[in-house]
Amino acid sequence: MIKLNIHEAKTHLSRYLVKLEEEGEVIILCRRNVPVAEIRPLLPAAGAKRPVGLYQGQIHVGPEFFEPLPDDIMAAFEGRKV
Repeated sequence: MIKLNIHEAKTHLSRYLVKLEEEGEVIILCRRNVPVAEIRPLLPAAGAKRPVGLYQGQIHVGPEFFEPLPDDIMAAFEGRKV
């Protein structure tokens, strides 16, 4: 963890950003030696996009899935009493 006063951070920001990116350091910004903010490295972006149809042919949804729900279940979803 690196503690910096605002003037030092403004003067040498690029130097400290290298430490943040490469070493994973956390930077605490201070105003008159009183901490006011924290700068942390972001997590790396996700890799490749997930392929579409990954489980094609492995999952079956029967026709009963598309039938209307019973009245008591619909009432529960809508907050009504049957």
